Amino acid sequence: MAEGRTWAFVTSHGAVLIEVARRPDATVREIAERVGLTERQAHRVLSDLVKEDYVMRERVGRRNHYRVHQDRPMRHAIFADRQIGELLASLLPKP
Repeated sequence: MAEGRTWAFVTSHGAVLIEVARRPDATVREIAERVGLTERQAHRVLSDLVKEDYVMRERVGRRNHYRVHQDRPMRHAIFADRQIGELLASLLPKP
């Protein structure tokens, strides 16, 4: 890999989405730590995902509970015929 340049196959949005699917009751701080973002970045990404209806945020007591809308289409044009649930099924461990 070229020095000074890093990149990943899964974007911050994808990593946060996967972590929310993995642990729906995690705090923003926990999500940020797991995916390697600052808390502020994780909050911004979560807000994007909620705004675009990929994630539902529900207040439960003093915490948030998240749920991924797995029937939503992938955002990239070449994968628009595929659903988020298909991606999660391939990346998350089987229950």
